[in-house]
Amino acid sequence: MSNLIIFVQMGNFAHDTVVPDLASNLPKKEQVALMFDQIAPKYDFLNRFLSGGIDIYWRKKALSLLKKHKPEQMLDVATGTADLAIMAAKMLQPKRIVGIDISEGMLGLGRKKIVSSGLTSIIELQSGDSESIQFPDETFDAVTVSFGVRNFQHLEKGMQEINRVLKQGGKLVVLEFSRPSLPIVKQVYNFYMGIVSPGLGRLFSKNKTAYQYLNDSVQKFPEGKDFIAILEKTGFRNSSFKRLSLGICSIYTSEK
Repeated sequence: MSNLIIFVQMGNFAHDTVVPDLASNLPKKEQVALMFDQIAPKYDFLNRFLSGGIDIYWRKKALSLLKKHKPEQMLDVATGTADLAIMAAKMLQPKRIVGIDISEGMLGLGRKKIVSSGLTSIIELQSGDSESIQFPDETFDAVTVSFGVRNFQHLEKGMQEINRVLKQGGKLVVLEFSRPSLPIVKQVYNFYMGIVSPGLGRLFSKNKTAYQYLNDSVQKFPEGKDFIAILEKTGFRNSSFKRLSLGICSIYTSEK
């Protein structure tokens, strides 16, 4: 049976133009890779510190949606230091997980965590780009992206490529920041993300703009129904989303 190849006309989004350093002439992809290389040593600490540890709950909640599907072959896109991949190996017990990321600094730390967790026979980390995934069509039963879709240089192209490597009926789970709509929560959130988080990021990491980029990219990301529309346009179906923690984070689920 021949594989179905989906061609879509790529749209342009404000999200695609958000970059860590406006003064740089480098493409978004290269800027993001350099940024994560620089903050990698403090990344896990800052994740726990800035989120109060709630990011662990978010990841568990996202992975729990895959339990009934029992995926054997998984791909974790923008895997970073492999937090989600390690959690998936323990929760879902697949035969294989491949994690890809454009930052070698993050991957290096992730590999050390995988060794210390005793999961080297299950998890493999590779340098890889969401827009050009080096695997054949219909390779994986499930694909996960945890706080990574905001960093895609071309959002639709990345989602189309993820669709390509998913098996027919395969599941996609995306975990991403979102913007609360409740007035008081929204005010507190905007203050924290716009002032507190960038300030603490500058204090603890070597990169002065990384956590400002975090806020800027969240503000411009086409969340909720807009992201669902992108999923449907790029070949997914039965797409839905659920907001967590008063709208600070959202889980998107879909299938090929």
